[in-house]
Amino acid sequence: MAKERDQVPANLKWRVEDIFASQAEWDALYDKVSGELDFSEYQGKLDNAKTLLDCMTRLNRVLLDLNRLSVYAFMRADEDTRKSEFVALKSRVTQLEMKLSGNIAFITPELTALPTETLERFAADPLLSDYDYTIRGIIKEKPHVLSFETEQVLSQGSRVMGTTQSVFGMLNNADFPFPTIKVDGKPVKVTHGTYGLLLQSPDRKVRKAAFQSLYKAYIGLSNTITAIYVGSVDKDVFMARTRKYASCLERALASEDVDVKVYQNLLRSVKKGLPLLHRYFRDRKKILGYRSLHMYDIYTPLVENAEISVDYEEAFRIVKEGLAPLGERYQALLQEAHDNGWIDVEETEGKRSGAYSISVYGLPHPYVLLNYQPTTSNVFTIAHELGHAMHSYHSERNQPQEKADYKIFVAEVASTVNEVLLIKYLLAHTQDVKLKKYLLSYYMDTLKGTLFRQTQFAEFEYIAHDMAEKGQPLTRESLCQVYLDLNKKYYGRSVVSDPEIAYEWARIPHFYRPFYVYKYATGIISAVSIAERIYSEGDAAVEDYFRFLSSGGSDSPVELLKLAGVDLTRMDAFNACMASFKAALEEFEALDAMERE
Repeated sequence: MAKERDQVPANLKWRVEDIFASQAEWDALYDKVSGELDFSEYQGKLDNAKTLLDCMTRLNRVLLDLNRLSVYAFMRADEDTRKSEFVALKSRVTQLEMKLSGNIAFITPELTALPTETLERFAADPLLSDYDYTIRGIIKEKPHVLSFETEQVLSQGSRVMGTTQSVFGMLNNADFPFPTIKVDGKPVKVTHGTYGLLLQSPDRKVRKAAFQSLYKAYIGLSNTITAIYVGSVDKDVFMARTRKYASCLERALASEDVDVKVYQNLLRSVKKGLPLLHRYFRDRKKILGYRSLHMYDIYTPLVENAEISVDYEEAFRIVKEGLAPLGERYQALLQEAHDNGWIDVEETEGKRSGAYSISVYGLPHPYVLLNYQPTTSNVFTIAHELGHAMHSYHSERNQPQEKADYKIFVAEVASTVNEVLLIKYLLAHTQDVKLKKYLLSYYMDTLKGTLFRQTQFAEFEYIAHDMAEKGQPLTRESLCQVYLDLNKKYYGRSVVSDPEIAYEWARIPHFYRPFYVYKYATGIISAVSIAERIYSEGDAAVEDYFRFLSSGGSDSPVELLKLAGVDLTRMDAFNACMASFKAALEEFEALDAMERE
């Protein structure tokens, strides 16, 4: 049974008093912000640089205070979800956020309506240097902004446009008929949470039952889900055409200032690397000793009983040593995080599950939530979340508030760099063949799931939207055929593409955020490329990486990655990631052959 929070030593809990020393201090700031939400004095006057600067400076001060209020409430509620007083704090902040959002809704449309020459003058004005990238983004968006009346209509319809995502969410969670199977003679419900665990069961009958029962439920709802997804794609096509984009893909990537070429490079590089994935599955089939490898066999561990089972202090030591290639200043910050209340370590009653990093511009440090358990994945979680924290820490200390937040496109890069560096360290410092095989398998499975699988999803999205844009009908049968063909392409001849897998598209929530999943793949490609460069080039690569960590959202994410030596408009980074997968696969095969001799 988990401890109560007051049973956890202070050195294993984050220090929320660094945000607010008391509830009274939070209440005082709340009252202050409540009186600062009116921005009507600026409406109709943003064609003047000084007025714009005054408006944005004041807005950023309010947003900063609002973020402090929000993060504190969020963190306190996550410490113990049973405490309604902290849930109430979150609700109070939400009310302020909604009011502010309504009060400043005029800013972006008003700026967008200004002549391009005026905006270009603003972007070049030293007074507005903190906002130059934001203004350049507005200039890029201008060709896709419609008349005032049309924009009003689209704004009023924004809630309707998001209906398909919420409908699928309700169907997939609240109303989904989760099946029950027998495990060791006892009934177990196959939920979204238990499904992944059941597919790792050593009992093949359990895996098969979980797989077939869950997909039977999705097949039973497939007509409804098809209608929901087709509605989502039709919405994407409508919005792309209405806003005068060449395609749904171009519109989606423009929202984060990413070149379509990046998406195309991803699909091209993964297609080229598929023989390596097919080779991995041939090895898996051989090691498991199966005549036929089915879709429910691809997650079961290849190496058992090789967990890294250590307490938190030893895990932190391992992580710190693993990240030594990043230099002394990174090491010092890791130790500061450990010693000075950045990290909430232990699982306690009522505490939110999982892990995350969170920060507020201007505070002494970011925060990390863990629920540490002595497993390999939890050791990597420490490295992962501290990667997020260090990215935020460096960006917030080197960029103005307006440019400190980095885009989702690069959000997983720093965290994954840490994971790759850690696995390289562990591989280099163990002589145990079984543990080495386990670590290599762990790494290959990470690439399999994040690089190859997410790209398969990305290619499905691309094909589905392309079909809709060309007027080709999207039906249950056509979507299932597209997905089944892709599954055979990605998994190769060593894996049986069971008929149920044709319906896998129907259970992916991310498909209702169009062209989102590819970012997972480009993120791990960038991270692997950076980590490999750090190992091969040393200090020069580390300095470049720190430039990236310190860049926040000061330019397009593709341009910022170039600071770390990653150019996703070229193929080098993609090739480096595939080479890393190949090296791991070859080392795994060599160790396995040695064990079999």
